[in-house]
Amino acid sequence: MRSGDDLLLHLPLRYEDETRLTPIARLADGMTAQVQGEIVDSESHSRGRRSLVVRLRDDGAELNLRFLNFYPSQVAQLARGRWVRAYGEVRAGLFGFEMVHPRYRLVSPDTQLPERLTPVYPTSSTIPQHQLRKVILEALSHAQWRDTIPTKVLQAIGAADLPPIMQALREVHCPPAAADPAELLARRTPASRRIILEELLAQQLSLRQARAARASRSGIALARVQRCNSLLAALPFSLTAAQQRVWREISTDLARSQPMNRLLQGDVGSGKTVIAALAAMQAIGSGHQAALMAPTEILAQQHRDKLVPWLDTQAVRVGWLAGSLTPRAKKQIRQAVAAGEIDLLIGTHALIEESVVFDRMALAIVDEQHRFGVAQRLALRQRNDGLLPHQLMMSATPIPRTLAMTFYADLDVSVIDELPPGRKPVTTKLIADRRRDEVIDRVRHAVREGRQVYWVCPLIEESEALDLQNALETFERLTQELAGLRVGLVHGRLPAEQKATTMAAFKAGETDVLVATTVIEVGVDVPNASLMVIEHAERFGLSQLHQLRGRVGRGAHQSVCVLLYRHPAGALARERLTTMYESSDGFEIARRDLALRGPGEFLGARQSGAMLLRFADLERDADLVEAAQAAAKMMLQAYPDEVAAHLLRWLGSREEFLRA
Repeated sequence: MRSGDDLLLHLPLRYEDETRLTPIARLADGMTAQVQGEIVDSESHSRGRRSLVVRLRDDGAELNLRFLNFYPSQVAQLARGRWVRAYGEVRAGLFGFEMVHPRYRLVSPDTQLPERLTPVYPTSSTIPQHQLRKVILEALSHAQWRDTIPTKVLQAIGAADLPPIMQALREVHCPPAAADPAELLARRTPASRRIILEELLAQQLSLRQARAARASRSGIALARVQRCNSLLAALPFSLTAAQQRVWREISTDLARSQPMNRLLQGDVGSGKTVIAALAAMQAIGSGHQAALMAPTEILAQQHRDKLVPWLDTQAVRVGWLAGSLTPRAKKQIRQAVAAGEIDLLIGTHALIEESVVFDRMALAIVDEQHRFGVAQRLALRQRNDGLLPHQLMMSATPIPRTLAMTFYADLDVSVIDELPPGRKPVTTKLIADRRRDEVIDRVRHAVREGRQVYWVCPLIEESEALDLQNALETFERLTQELAGLRVGLVHGRLPAEQKATTMAAFKAGETDVLVATTVIEVGVDVPNASLMVIEHAERFGLSQLHQLRGRVGRGAHQSVCVLLYRHPAGALARERLTTMYESSDGFEIARRDLALRGPGEFLGARQSGAMLLRFADLERDADLVEAAQAAAKMMLQAYPDEVAAHLLRWLGSREEFLRA
C-alpha cells in the first residue's frame, strides 16, 4: 500500500474547535477553550520548578500561560507586545486562571480563524501532532482516489446516499465548523459510514476470495459411511435433532472432493465430540487417517477418554501424542502414524511438529479453534503430502452473528443449538464474599448428598505465578475449612501425569472438592459434579464464566453455579455478573460479551490471519456488515477489476497472507 494511502486512512481520534475564540473574562475552571490576546508580561522563574509564565490580556481581562519545559527561543518568541492565540484547558491557579502548556501560535489581531474543526490524530512522541497533521492534509490535497464500489452496487445495498470516498475522507479529516463533534467521534456521520463500509467490504472480499481459492483445490472425497452407521448403532444414546442436522451437513461436505473448511459451534455440553467421532469414522471408513488437536493436554485427554470406548466398537486404532510422553514413546507413535498403523491421532500442539508425518490423513479436527493461530491450523492440514485434507474446527464459545459474518466469512458454520435430553439448566447464584461461610456450608451439604464440587480459584490477569500462588493458598484454606472432606488441587503448572491422575481421581469420585484454576475451563466432564463455586467471579470475562459454568449440569442432578464476588463490584463487573445471572443462552452471553469487550477475545489467535477492523464496530455497524456482505457477493460476480483495486487499496501485500 502506498504511504499516501496509509496517511489518508489514519483517521482522527478526536476534534478540537479552533473556529471560535472565548473572551478571557468568560473562562471557567476546567473549560477547554481558545483565547487570543496581547502579551503584557513574560517572565522566567527559577524558584522551585523552573517555568516560563506569559500573561495574556484581551479587553481588560488576563490569563497566565505557564510552560514548565521551554527553550530560550520560546522566551524570545513570547515577548511582551506580541499577539498569541492559545488553546488548552483552563485551571484555577494561585494568581488567577491559567493554561499549562497550551498549544499556541503567534498571530496578529486580524488573523482569520479556521473554518473547520482541527483533527487530533493517534501519534507517537517521535512525530509531533502538528507535523502529522501537515503531512496528512498534504496527502489529502494530492489524493485522487476513484470510487471502487460501483454505483449500481451502492444502490442495490441501500447506500447510494453515502458520499463518494474522496468527499468522505475530506469530511472526516477536515469537518466543517458546524459538524457535531459527538457524531464525528461516534462515527455515525455519512462520511464515516462510507469509510466503514469500504473497510468491511475489503474484509468480505478478501475472505470470500480466500474461500473460493480453497474451494478450487483438490481434496479427498470420503464417501463411505457404512462404519458411521455402525458407530451410530453402537452408541448408548441417540443424536438430538440438532446433532443429526449438523452431522448431515458435515457428512455431505466430507463426501465431496472439495476440501471442507467448517466451523462446528455448540454451547457447552451440546455434544460436539460425538460429531467429531462420526467425522473421523467417515475418514477412517474410507481408508484414510484423521487427527484431532486440542489446545491443552487435559482437554486432549478428555477427548481420548470419551472417544476410545465408542471407537473400540469399530476396531479403530487410536494414537496419543502429547508433550508429556517420553521421547521413546513419541518416536514409536510417529513411526506408527507414518506407517498407517494408527487411524486416529489425538493430541496437542505436538501433532504439528515437523517430525509428525501422516501416511494418508484426510481429516484434521481442531477443538477450541480460537486458541490456535492460523499458522498452527494450517500446519496440521499440511502434515501429509499431496491432497489437502478436510478441516473441522470446533468451538464451545458461541459466536455472535455479526462476528460470524465478518471474521468467519471464509468458513461454513454448523451450529448445535439443542442440549441433549435430560439436562437440567444450571441455577446461577450471585453471592458476596462476606457470605463465604454460607457457601462453605453449601459445599459440605452437597458432599453429604453424594455430589462433588469444583472450586475455581481467583484469576490474576497476566500472572501465571500469582495464579499458582492463589491456587495453593485457596487449596490450603479450603483443606482447613472443609476438614474431613477429600480436597484435590489441579493447576496449569502441575506435571501432565499428575494433572491426569488428579482429574481421574475426581472423575472416579475419590475426591470431593477439586480446587482448580481455569485449566478446567474446557473439556472436563464429571456428571456427578453438581456445584461450582467461582471465587472472585468479578475478575473473569463473560465467555470464561460461561465456559466454567458448563462444567456442571452434565448429569441428572440439579446443579448450581455460585458466583462469589467481592463487594462492592465495579460497574463493568456488575454488568457481567448480572448477565450470567439472567441468561444461560450462550449466544446472548456472547453478544453481550462482544459489546463489552470487542471482537479480540472471540477471535483469539485467529486475528493474526485476518484484518482486524480499525474503524467498524460490529454492534454499531451491524447494518453495514450486511450491506458489505451483499456488495462483496455482487462485485465478485460482476466487477473483478473493481475488486482488485479495492483490495489493493485496503490490504496491499497483506492480501496474499489471507489467501493462505
